[in-house]
Amino acid sequence: MPSSLLAVFAHPDDEALLAGGVLAQHAAAGARTAVVTATWAPGSPRARELADSLTALGVSEPPRLLGYADHRVPASAPGRTRWCDVPVEEAVGRLVAHIREVRPRIVVTHDAYGQLTGHPDHRYTHRMTILAVAAAGLGQLYPEAGEPWQPDAVHLATHPHSAVTELRELLGEAGKSVLSVPDTHVTATVDVRPWIDRKWAAILAHRSEVQRERALPGILARLPEETRERVIGTEYYTRV
Repeated sequence: MPSSLLAVFAHPDDEALLAGGVLAQHAAAGARTAVVTATWAPGSPRARELADSLTALGVSEPPRLLGYADHRVPASAPGRTRWCDVPVEEAVGRLVAHIREVRPRIVVTHDAYGQLTGHPDHRYTHRMTILAVAAAGLGQLYPEAGEPWQPDAVHLATHPHSAVTELRELLGEAGKSVLSVPDTHVTATVDVRPWIDRKWAAILAHRSEVQRERALPGILARLPEETRERVIGTEYYTRV
């Protein structure tokens, strides 16, 4: 049995874009897989899209939505605090509870830059996940969140300088910057082409984002298939 895997990302669609191949790979091998998403309320359109995405990837558990508001979309969770404004103690405690329940050997999340565009929700998710992984193994912290559990490793979804030429051009046309890391920071390069059909189906499940011209799913949907597969066919991770 391959290592169980918990992915923690900021928004619906991050799981498909950044780790869809690895999630599909682990799910196909029979591993326990789960995804925590920090923003958007349960019952919202994007929450339903997230559920469809996880089904496409074969993820073994339904979405785990924290239900906070997107930094730029207050309507994503009416009346809720923006995720990047949630107090550290609360944010870490919520994530510790999911880690202790799923008991993953591997946790995957955003890198420190906030994954390509530096979105504030991405950066906050990175910080809170790193803290939560450390806290989850300490029994005197958050005792109400369940029995302690210490994952073996955290892998940060990232992009090396050498692999972002096309992405930089594509996102630059949409007025977005691209933040990448030195190639030496990458500790795992994963060829996910065997699972690319599942990954692409999961990206397409985020229908509202596919319809937006400036969103990455929408940009990818307008590309020739060969170019698109070149962009999404490899995933990069830094183990910490």
